[in-house]
Amino acid sequence: MTTITITKSSTDKYKKIECSGHAGYADSGEDIVCSAISILTLNLANSIEELTKDDFSCDIDEDNGYFSISFDDELSKEADLLVRSFELGIDGIFRQYGKKFLNIKFRRDKSC
Repeated sequence: MTTITITKSSTDKYKKIECSGHAGYADSGEDIVCSAISILTLNLANSIEELTKDDFSCDIDEDNGYFSISFDDELSKEADLLVRSFELGIDGIFRQYGKKFLNIKFRRDKSC
């Protein structure tokens, strides 16, 4: 199962997105759920990098199916829209394939 954790600040600003684990819908190379999640996640990072001036950091471990993107500063309107679009896409995957393959968690970081 893939777990996606979306962390927001106490003022409801995006701070971090973490994806971990493999969906397990099918064998490696044929897992459409894992592929969809990977595409949305990598596209988010690429889009923020190419289409905005926002700074962020990434951590990737392909072998263990881990990806995180962290934002130190408040996101621009453009980057915020991209992250909300990512969240919409991930929710669509969850609605289609359910709890067996994808878990979405929302976390509030009260220190920011």
